Amino acid sequence: MTITAPTSPTGERAARGDGHSTQNTARIAKLNAASLRRVVEPDIDVPGEVGSGPVIPRELMSVVDLGLDLSDDQWSTLGREELAAVVDAGIRFETLLMSGFSEMIAYAARMDDERIVYMLHEIGEETRHSRLFVRLLGQLQPTAVNPFARPMANLVFRTVSRTLIHRPTPLCILVLAGEEIPDLLQKKMAEHPETDGFIRDVSRYHRMEEARHLAFARTVLPELWERAPAVDRVLVSRVLPLVIRTMFDGLIHPGVYRTVGLPGWQTWRAVAASPSRVALRHEATRPVLAAMLAAGVVAPGRVPPGWRRLCGVDGDGVPITG
Repeated sequence: MTITAPTSPTGERAARGDGHSTQNTARIAKLNAASLRRVVEPDIDVPGEVGSGPVIPRELMSVVDLGLDLSDDQWSTLGREELAAVVDAGIRFETLLMSGFSEMIAYAARMDDERIVYMLHEIGEETRHSRLFVRLLGQLQPTAVNPFARPMANLVFRTVSRTLIHRPTPLCILVLAGEEIPDLLQKKMAEHPETDGFIRDVSRYHRMEEARHLAFARTVLPELWERAPAVDRVLVSRVLPLVIRTMFDGLIHPGVYRTVGLPGWQTWRAVAASPSRVALRHEATRPVLAAMLAAGVVAPGRVPPGWRRLCGVDGDGVPITG
């Protein structure tokens, strides 16, 4: 599980002979410096709590296309439950990210590497994010029961996640997906005037730090892809689109809808197929595919079918309209 790199565009290699391009190493060194300059302690620097009323506007909720006839209290409850489900999923994803990075560090060829330093920065930042999300979750006080947490579904989740976090290249692409999807959701919440003020603050803080995480993942992806074994290449091509689709659809689980008297699974399926939700999935996942195209993971004209369906694009990666 050594972190290695391809030749940089200029053909340079690090002088110490570890195979890393000097260009990428310099770029990651700048990310390390930025992380040092922008240490934010959310328990101190992101104070506050959510209000007692609606926390997100109806137009940003997953059911926007379904024409539901709900009371104001039901809309408020549903918004809080939807947000809580996304926050809960975010905490769990960040723990998986930290697990994967920890393993990459443990098995790295050498420790005096800017990439190791950045992964340690990112683990520290993710723990701070997660503490803030736990605080937010306690304020939202969700009541929804997640059917995906039942033993059989949880076994499948554990099996898939444990497989992927042991493989650096699929993990890196999952990191991109796990950052791009919430980044888009938080962008929409931060920019909407009807979003709860504390939620806007949390969204801005998280997006600011995740921008560096995205830059790191994009930088190391070509390095990882060059050394990726055949099984990882198959996972990236055929399995990851399904995993990311499941991750996206599972952000808001069927139990959320039951809290306001809606049929859980029926509503969940209707939401997943609704035009607004499909458009959101396409918008959130296309940057992941763009990063893969830029890194040479996939080539224009040869975008795998699973990625085409996930992102709503053609074989060149161009969005399909109409």
